[in-house]
Parts: sequence; C-alpha cells; structure tokens
Amino acid sequence: MNSQADLTPPLPEGRWALFLDIDGTLLEHAAHPDSVSVSAELRQLLQTIERRLDGALAFITGRSIAAVDHLFNPLKLRIAGLYGLEHRLAPDGRIEVADEPADMAALADEIELELASKAVYVERKGPVLAIHTRAAPQLLARATELVEAALERLPKGYRVIAGNAGVELMPLEAAKGAAIRRFMQTGPFSGRRPVFLGDDTSDENGFETVNAAGGISIRVKPQGETTARFAIEDVASAIAWLEANFGGPAAPTVSRNLVAKSAKVLHSCCCRPGSWR
Repeated sequence: MNSQADLTPPLPEGRWALFLDIDGTLLEHAAHPDSVSVSAELRQLLQTIERRLDGALAFITGRSIAAVDHLFNPLKLRIAGLYGLEHRLAPDGRIEVADEPADMAALADEIELELASKAVYVERKGPVLAIHTRAAPQLLARATELVEAALERLPKGYRVIAGNAGVELMPLEAAKGAAIRRFMQTGPFSGRRPVFLGDDTSDENGFETVNAAGGISIRVKPQGETTARFAIEDVASAIAWLEANFGGPAAPTVSRNLVAKSAKVLHSCCCRPGSWR
C-alpha cells in the first residue's frame, strides 16, 4: 500500500459527537495520577472543538469528575466520570456523584496496608478501587490476585478490569459504553455519529458501543487485540489528529501514523482538515 495513502478514519459529510478518554489518550500516563498536567494549548483545543461541535464533546474517563475539573481548571466540559458512575450532562450542570461503599472502603484499607509502601498507588474512587503499578510492574500480578480474591467477599455486582499498568475493581454498571449511550440521547449529541478515542482495556466497551452505532473507534497505542476499528500510535499523534479534523478550518495538515485494523503495518497518513464537515 502506498505510504501516503489516507488511512485516517473516514469523516464524511455529517454531524459528529466526540468522546474522549483522558489518561493515555490526551495525557501521557504517569506513575501517580496526580503527576500529570494539562497544557494551555490542550485546553484551548478542547474549547475550540466543543464550540465547533456545538457542545457535542464529552470526557469518558475513569477519573472522578472532581479530579478532572481540578486537572483541567478552569475548563469544564460534559463528562462521565468513574466509567459512567458519575455524570455531568452540561458543563454548568449538576454532578451526579457516586459515594464509596463501606465494604469497598474496608477492602481499600487492607490492600493499602500490603502494597501502598511498595511504590504502588491505591486510588480510592468511590465505588471504584484502582491499584496503579506503573512504578512497580513486578507487583501487578499480586495486585490482581488481591482484587480477584476480594470478589468473593463483596456483594454481587462487581468485576475486575486489568489494565496496561494496574488493575481496577468496579461495579458491573460502570461501563464507558453505557455512558456514551446516555450522552447520545441528550441534546447536543442526539442525531450525531459518535467518535471515541481511548487507550486501555476499560475503553473496549466504549469502542463496541460506537461501532454498533456506525461511528469511529480509535485506540491509542494499542497493546494486543482491540475492538477499535482504527489505531493511532501515541498521545501526540492523537492530539494532532483531533486538531486536524476538529480543531478549526485553519488547522494545518499533519502527517501521523494511523492503522486501520485490517492493515498489518503502520502507514503514514494525511489527516485532512475539515474533511469531517
């Protein structure tokens, strides 16, 4: 195939709704979630995209809404936090918050006693418990054992999700696909085709939902199998693709490595500004 072939996800004439994961998609991963920062340029890009899409832009993230607001301050967007257990359907709207159950709190205390002093960060996110092992990858297996064993002690309705550098325990109803479907039934999103960018196992449910709706699913720096129909090589390329396709009529043409799932190798492709309109 010609190395200059345009393998970007096709964005023909139509109205699009954009859903974005944050960590590993818009921001590089860090050993601790609080170690990342947001540039002024990224904030400006997201503001521009929201304006161009008439508000049809939302974060779909495992972070809590409070954590995202702090990270992106002063920017506030529509958002599903904690994998859809929290919602804010309008930038200035009410936040639907998910509290931490007592049994999850007790479990977090136990796991912290064993792992927290070993460069592992145990993140308590209400009904979601995340164990980050990026700084101690040798402890991922042990962390996974602990949360899998906890399933027998917790009430029914929890599941374990293994990620690239950690593991999470969460309610079954915590699903990015369900969060996307909910947004697609509300004002700015209704009647549009969805686009979703994510980078991890927890995003696969969102990719499936977007595929079923005839949208565009893109996994950033995929590792192993994915249901996303397209892949992009890294965070910088994902941001460049967003800028080229959604960032404004004056956005520059950029060349980034995207892969259609049917392709076996990376190809350089040209993202065509304005081609989504």
